[in-house]
Amino acid sequence: MYRPGLHGCGRIRWRGGIAYTWTESGQSFVGPDTYRNVEGESARSLLGDIRSESPLKRSMALALINALNADSVQDMSIDPDNTVMFRKLGIRKGARVAMVGYFPPLAKRIESVGAELEILDQGKKIGDKHRFYQKIDDWAEALILTASSILNNTTESVIKAIGPSVKTAIVGPSTPMAPEAFHHLPVQLLAGSVIEDREAVFRAIRHGAGTPVIGRFCRKIYTHVQ
Repeated sequence: MYRPGLHGCGRIRWRGGIAYTWTESGQSFVGPDTYRNVEGESARSLLGDIRSESPLKRSMALALINALNADSVQDMSIDPDNTVMFRKLGIRKGARVAMVGYFPPLAKRIESVGAELEILDQGKKIGDKHRFYQKIDDWAEALILTASSILNNTTESVIKAIGPSVKTAIVGPSTPMAPEAFHHLPVQLLAGSVIEDREAVFRAIRHGAGTPVIGRFCRKIYTHVQ
């Protein structure tokens, strides 16, 4: 996904990308055992870390992927209130929705339209994994899967467990908005973010802010996969 066009006329055109920093439940953030100064390294040398066993390295690689892809997503349509996602997944009164990763505002909106909601978020100790996997096989009509599942290597294991008629969206600021990367999976929609104010995002990160603050300086976008 490296874009040679990011380098032109001898100057680097700066682009930003964001990704969740994954930590195991109950653990504090811990950096790598050995220090590596990645500033100035080529993107190509860092992209392979998306397959690393280190969650931190995967987070950095995913943010890099989103940065390299930033030009490609500028013209993607916006979906600030998730209207498109609800329509695509058939979320309405009486619909049965499963969610991996608890997003409170989204969960409230799903419940406000009268849909039933089953949630699994092991980090927040919400839900039972065995019950949830059974639900996405024989109960759920739609699955909303947080992109942080890419960081803890659970995306494909969750999707493999869904029933044949379940419609799936991968969501959240970490989502790589590259539909070609998901054509081998039964995913219908990607819903992510593109940075609008890079300096404000970097400032928020320096100040230890999370998604609710960072999201103020981003635009929510979507793209169809299939």
